[in-house]
Amino acid sequence: MTAPEFFFFIFATITVLSAVMVISSRNPIHSVLFLILAFLNSSGLFLIAGAEFLALLLAIVYVGAVAVLFLFVVMMLNINFARLREGMAKSIPIGASVGAILLVELILVLGAYGFRDADHPVLIAQPIAESGPTNTHALGSILYTEYVYLFQGAGMILLVAMIGAIVLTLRQREGVKKQSVPEQIARRREKTVELVKIKPGQGMGGEV
Repeated sequence: MTAPEFFFFIFATITVLSAVMVISSRNPIHSVLFLILAFLNSSGLFLIAGAEFLALLLAIVYVGAVAVLFLFVVMMLNINFARLREGMAKSIPIGASVGAILLVELILVLGAYGFRDADHPVLIAQPIAESGPTNTHALGSILYTEYVYLFQGAGMILLVAMIGAIVLTLRQREGVKKQSVPEQIARRREKTVELVKIKPGQGMGGEV
């Protein structure tokens, strides 16, 4: 067994076990932590397959942003997990049906892969030569040459969506103290600081 095969089995086993713990763990915080572990091991699988861009993208975006967001939401919101479990029990038949369909599809795909004939081989991505560009370089060249307008358009759509979400969630509330940086900068020493000479035997409230 070669080193890539050894690490593949390790990463794949941890990924499957972490995925099972995500849906079987009773503590939602533990579920999110197992989800992060599954993402990290999936990144390792992408690295072994030679897709380093997808590996880094999965680690940065999903682990660094999405999973951490899930963790903060679970920890900050006061969720009634008993009520959620009651609703989950009602959805078990639907979930089992969807899982059975996915299992049948996986069996059909693996069966077609195992019993392929010589006239119709399965197309497998060929590894890039050592002298050629890397996956990240090739993907960047395509994005910024052939699909540069679509790429910039997608970025503008995401920017408009972010601004729209901020505007929709912005609420003006009365009676809330807010920080005013210009007023703080414009304050002078004569208006904010007062020097008081206290005589001996005199307190701040008057004569002792």
